[in-house]
Amino acid sequence: MDQPTFPPASPAPLPSTSSGSALHRRTLLRVPAVAAGGVAAAGVLGTASPAEAAAGDRLVMYRNWEGPRLLRQGALDRVVVDSAGRLALAASPRLTTTLNGRAYVGGAWHSPWITESFGFTELVPSWKAETPGDSFVVIEVRGRDASGRLSSWDTVARWATGDSKVRRTSFSSQSDDLATMAVDTWKANSTAGLRGFQLRVGLYRLRGATTPSPTVTAIGAMTSRLPSTWRASAPLGIVRTLPVPQFSQMVHSGHYPSYGNGGQAWCSPTSVSMVLHYYRALPTSSAYSWVPAGHPDPWIDHAARMVYDAEYRGCGNWPFNTAYANQRVASAFVTRLRSLREAEEFIAYGIPLVASISFGRGELDGSPIGATNGHLLVIAGFTPEGDVVVNDPAAPRNSSVRRVYQRAQFERAWLPRSGGLVYVIRDAATQLPPRGTRRNW
Repeated sequence: MDQPTFPPASPAPLPSTSSGSALHRRTLLRVPAVAAGGVAAAGVLGTASPAEAAAGDRLVMYRNWEGPRLLRQGALDRVVVDSAGRLALAASPRLTTTLNGRAYVGGAWHSPWITESFGFTELVPSWKAETPGDSFVVIEVRGRDASGRLSSWDTVARWATGDSKVRRTSFSSQSDDLATMAVDTWKANSTAGLRGFQLRVGLYRLRGATTPSPTVTAIGAMTSRLPSTWRASAPLGIVRTLPVPQFSQMVHSGHYPSYGNGGQAWCSPTSVSMVLHYYRALPTSSAYSWVPAGHPDPWIDHAARMVYDAEYRGCGNWPFNTAYANQRVASAFVTRLRSLREAEEFIAYGIPLVASISFGRGELDGSPIGATNGHLLVIAGFTPEGDVVVNDPAAPRNSSVRRVYQRAQFERAWLPRSGGLVYVIRDAATQLPPRGTRRNW
């Protein structure tokens, strides 16, 4: 196996973002961009040939539409691409809907059809949006199988920046045809998977309202097909630990039953808050002024409220967490990595990762919890031995959040359980790993 080239100490700057997007012109982890369905649709993570799919590789692709050029490749139905390069409502929106007895008008954006080179079995969307006043967005997906059969449109989420007018929510399983919604993940009903997908984003505003239009800056989706087996990876040799602040979710036990009751339910918003603090991007005190004095780290209470999923009744909806982070940073999305070697490259470029793990008793030495069906923490670095430096919010206090987990144990808790799922969160000054030759890691 060829040894990957290490990232340079001072990477070249990303291309100018004056057109509204750097992400679609640059790919992560040395993977060339992919043209799909005649559209250069931002191949951000992973690519696979039919031979690779047949061989049972870990197949992952993240695609993103951001900036005026890519957004105009979709179909615009009573929406426009505004002067800031975002989707916004046209002057005369024609779609109508009713929510909580109130009438709304809107429009929709349809992505191009994307055809994958493998039969993907799961899809998780991500988005960056703003919903001022009494407005919201609706994220939907449909797919087609290898025979060309189309699924119905399945609703992923009704989402709003705040919760004073519209409560953000996922939807029920919708298992009527080719796929099923499972909170935040769209799962194929057949082991053969699906070969294509299309996203739809609806923008809605209260009828007659004079507040600004809701806007969508970016919309993306991760597709994947993962084998049932996994193997431990050898370290790249990246030795670096990022100065990610330490926050414990457990010091919030019993906080706000209406937002999950704190404690063990708040691993995701606590992890996201650690990464936002690392980028100096936490919300200002006015955002969490509603939290009573004396609550420790009140920005975490605020984050929990802003990611809470009313249908799921919890704070662990993956794209809800990245959509919240997207209010504060340049880019945040959900994807999967194929091994810790890929995570090492993000750390080399100064990007901590929020990772989803689960494990049984005795499977993760040094963990503050004995076992979990699902938990999120921050990958902050790697030791000279290749072990994983984490900020684990399940620690009982802030001072004990920093941990080191054995590499093979961590990969076993991460790759076969969540499929290597991570939140990638970065600010405008943080550079992504450069493109180059694909390595079969």
